[in-house]
Amino acid sequence: MRFKFPVMAIALEVAMIALFGIFIEYDTEQMNLHLPNTTNSTKVDRFLELHSLFQDVHVMIFVGFGFLMTFLRHYGFSSVGINLLIAALGLQWGTFMQGIVHSHGKKIHIGIKNMINGDLSTVTVLISFGAVLGKISPSQMLAMTILEIAAFVGNEYLVGEIFKASDIGASMTIHAFGAYFGLAVAGVLYQSSLRKGHKMETSAYHSDLFAMIGTLFLWMFWPSFNSVIAETGEEQYLAIVNTYFSLVACVLTAYACSSLVEKRGKLDMVHIQNATLAGGVAVGTCANMQIHLYGSMLIGSIAGIVSVLGFKFLTPFFTTKLRIHDTCGVHNLHGLPGVVAGLASIVAIAMGACKKSNMAMQAAALGSSIGTAVVGGLITGLILKFIVRGQPSEDNFFDDSIYWEVLNSVLFLNL
Repeated sequence: MRFKFPVMAIALEVAMIALFGIFIEYDTEQMNLHLPNTTNSTKVDRFLELHSLFQDVHVMIFVGFGFLMTFLRHYGFSSVGINLLIAALGLQWGTFMQGIVHSHGKKIHIGIKNMINGDLSTVTVLISFGAVLGKISPSQMLAMTILEIAAFVGNEYLVGEIFKASDIGASMTIHAFGAYFGLAVAGVLYQSSLRKGHKMETSAYHSDLFAMIGTLFLWMFWPSFNSVIAETGEEQYLAIVNTYFSLVACVLTAYACSSLVEKRGKLDMVHIQNATLAGGVAVGTCANMQIHLYGSMLIGSIAGIVSVLGFKFLTPFFTTKLRIHDTCGVHNLHGLPGVVAGLASIVAIAMGACKKSNMAMQAAALGSSIGTAVVGGLITGLILKFIVRGQPSEDNFFDDSIYWEVLNSVLFLNL
């Protein structure tokens, strides 16, 4: 850790600086549009409009995802801190990779859309991080960020440019992809001590409360996430409204289902932290389609139920039978709702809600996202395990103290 991680982090940043120096320039058109004498205000207004959505997504990345993973009582520093680390690397690498693909080898002129694409690339890694949280080193996460974003960009190009599929909220290309990529990596890195539950894999009242802060930030800004890449005002309007009502419906069914499946009808905070967000994922692919408000609410309601049932029944099955330990339950928040999103888009197109894609291409996009994620995750897991290495020992899983100075926080953690 003392030498390997710093050398790796510095080397990657030097590489990013070199790549940006060679391939990326300012967007001079955007700069000129902001001059006092300019008469064309349309692009300026569009830039400022997208910047507010860009900031919303930023809040989701650094606050929402970071705090959502703080539920582990002895792993809060790493949940928020490593989240910041890999997000910082991912934003740079994602901006470059997306720019190279979409500029077709020409110079990349950096604009607000490039920065948004970099953000979206990073979200994929943060989702996968949830599956391996507490069981992977910072050095391995840096390597995983580079490898996963490369795979993500390839799949996104296939889905968007070859299949011409519609996925406005990126529920297939980001959420489903990130979840199944992370699960594949987690399967490769699986340790037998996780089968019956690790002694450090516990939460506390205050850690669950911090995680709920992440949930609330994600919930509030999810309409911005699903609408940030919309091309027209109509699509953006539909994406915001459909996402909003899918989320509110999801909350009710998630609470109801949590009470039904738990003993004595009590609510499980893990369900509430995660399943209440599933509606935002499930409606994402068809958020810009005219599915009617009752349609978006139906999708959200289904997502809330599916997510809670996943936490209750599938997560234990994955751990004990499939040897895949999913720390944060990303399969239930991102994977299953991502599949629901793909299926919902197929139904919506069959009902005439969208003319831009067809059912076959939507199905191909869903299959491609899951297939590429699983294969890419397995390869990445093998690279992390046998080449990068540095995975903490089983006794040190879910423990901040192996990577952080925690002397002043021990008393607080043990309250």
